[in-house]
Amino acid sequence: MARHPPTTTPTTPGERLRAARLERGLTQDALAERLGVSRSAVAQWETDRAGQIRGNLLRIAEVLGVSLEYLLHGDDKRAPAHAATGDELALLRLYRELSPEDRAMLLTTARRLAREG
Repeated sequence: MARHPPTTTPTTPGERLRAARLERGLTQDALAERLGVSRSAVAQWETDRAGQIRGNLLRIAEVLGVSLEYLLHGDDKRAPAHAATGDELALLRLYRELSPEDRAMLLTTARRLAREG
């Protein structure tokens, strides 16, 4: 059975980590693999049984595409007021997979398109 993000606002770093993971459709195993840790470590972090979460928070935020401020405090004053759409998140994920040269080319093209639009 597929799990879905909680309907209540996550109040702890572990709950926010879990919500972000589920929003991205990742299993604990998949996130653990991307982070180079065990699934058990992810499970402990999500239930706020810290372990080594502090040393991994920046990498967790990067992999999940959220800010460190969001994971720690639940808000990000730098974030836009609206939630990202699925297309925006997909573009962000693809961008992160590109080489630096391809990123530069994509940004140049996107800026040109935005000026023309």
